[in-house]
Amino acid sequence: MLRLFAISCLVVAFALPAAARTRPRYGGSLVVEVQGDSWGQHSELARRLVFDGLTRIDADGAVRPSLSVRWASEDNDHRWQFWLRPGVHFQDGAPLTAATVEAALTGVCGAACPWTALHAVGSEVIFTADAPMPNLPSLLAGDDFLIVRSGSFGAATPGAGNSDVVTSASSSLSGPFIGTGPFQPIEFKNGILRLAANDSCWQGRPFLDKIEIDGHRAVRDQWLDLEVGRADVVDIPSEQLRKARERRLTVVASPPNSLLALAVADGGTLANPNLRAAIAQAVDRSALSNVIFQKQGEITAGLLPSGLTGYGFLFTANRDLNKAHELRGGLNTQTLTLSTENDPVMQLAAQRIALNLREAGFNVQVAGAGGAQRTDLILLRLTLRSNQPQAALESLLRSVGVTAAVSEDTPSGLFRVENDFLNTHTLIPLLYLPRAYAAGGRVRDLRLSPDGVPLLADVSLEDTP
Repeated sequence: MLRLFAISCLVVAFALPAAARTRPRYGGSLVVEVQGDSWGQHSELARRLVFDGLTRIDADGAVRPSLSVRWASEDNDHRWQFWLRPGVHFQDGAPLTAATVEAALTGVCGAACPWTALHAVGSEVIFTADAPMPNLPSLLAGDDFLIVRSGSFGAATPGAGNSDVVTSASSSLSGPFIGTGPFQPIEFKNGILRLAANDSCWQGRPFLDKIEIDGHRAVRDQWLDLEVGRADVVDIPSEQLRKARERRLTVVASPPNSLLALAVADGGTLANPNLRAAIAQAVDRSALSNVIFQKQGEITAGLLPSGLTGYGFLFTANRDLNKAHELRGGLNTQTLTLSTENDPVMQLAAQRIALNLREAGFNVQVAGAGGAQRTDLILLRLTLRSNQPQAALESLLRSVGVTAAVSEDTPSGLFRVENDFLNTHTLIPLLYLPRAYAAGGRVRDLRLSPDGVPLLADVSLEDTP
């Protein structure tokens, strides 16, 4: 018995330091490198650190409270009432009120807003609309509806949640940059955004003291910096996932939730629906998947992943060049312009699609983003924001300008909505791709949101210089 007791004590003696080492630590600075912008309207990584929405999407895809603690609908979803979380302050010390929420959301989407009217009443925000808004709580978790208050960070503000705000006028951040999130911007210079922890954040202080996000970094340079310790978190494009694993990088990847799609104009030459249908038949998804994106992700002809709906097999993804020629009917169209973002892989994918369309008798030229005055075709990436089919479908449709609410919530009803839209051939789904990042050895607890964005507010570091 004494021997067993002694052995147990020895085990505990060795186990306790290990447990202590696994406990998250406060402090330290995290360096993130990305291909895109470090700050701006589409820099979702930084925006979600600085701003919060009324709601958020949890890891299981459910809508959870954020700046609002609860909500309720009335009149068959024509009216929604959100109760604000008490005691929340912006990063400059100003209180969150229903009036500031109303001001932040008024005009963000104009006639395309899911609501018709928005009112602040006491500590409540009320949305009303002429049509039902069954998915409003989910939509309000999106980046377009984050609560932003106008102001500037150029000097320390009385009552602000952090004392490290920069004072140099040359490096101050002017404009609508004040939020309620766990980090606040302190400097944006030469494409590098620096954030400091918000000590007074309503969610509690984050583990990290600072985050630095360096934008427009080539993937090769990012990986080299990660391997020598100059970066902590870097991009992994989906087509390089296999290579990253071969290099033994620590990879965190989402399920396929980034939709590669071809947007097709419905005016001018392409006002003819048969020509749009011919384009849909001419694209070779298998070649895109196998050659360009290295067999990562899933081929799709539907807006939603098949695993989310169960009916994806009903949309035919196979190329039918004969059908494309038949639909085109020998019509000689003017030269079509295909544009995409200035990313080498997206440009390569656009060139492959242009080749497919030439084989179907279309004359197509490829231009970079902003490189053409008239664009007939746009190769783009859309993000699946929810794993709840009804909300996910409405969010995707809104991202391409379709503002009608998706009221159907059964598989057969969702299929009808999706099929009716796809039959217009104004958006041709091609592939669903994963989003991925690599982390350095000192990074702990890096996870991704349901739409594949790193949750840096939950990260801590093994060592804190």
